[in-house]
Amino acid sequence: MTYVVGALESLGALGDPTRRAIFERLAAQPSAVVDLARGLPVSRPAVSQHLKVLKEAGLVREISQGTRRIYSLDPRGIAAMRRWLDSHWASALDAFRRFADQQHEQELDK
Repeated sequence: MTYVVGALESLGALGDPTRRAIFERLAAQPSAVVDLARGLPVSRPAVSQHLKVLKEAGLVREISQGTRRIYSLDPRGIAAMRRWLDSHWASALDAFRRFADQQHEQELDK
């Protein structure tokens, strides 16, 4: 899978508000499902399903600590998403520069 496809899947996974909340919590600190579910309006099994989506999108990874699974953000998925966004940001800036140059030229011609 190229990083572009992965980045699009990542952005899609973050389209759900509950997954965004989980993502933000994991950005603050790695956590177990029980800790992530605390304060969310969904059950622990629902949090597990959201984590599965985030994991499949490459944004989250898990490690086993005894009988618990600890989830954290996967820097590789975050980096792929950033590369994709950065590439579009650069294109947008170039287009804006061209537009501004054209506007400036038109102003000089008046």
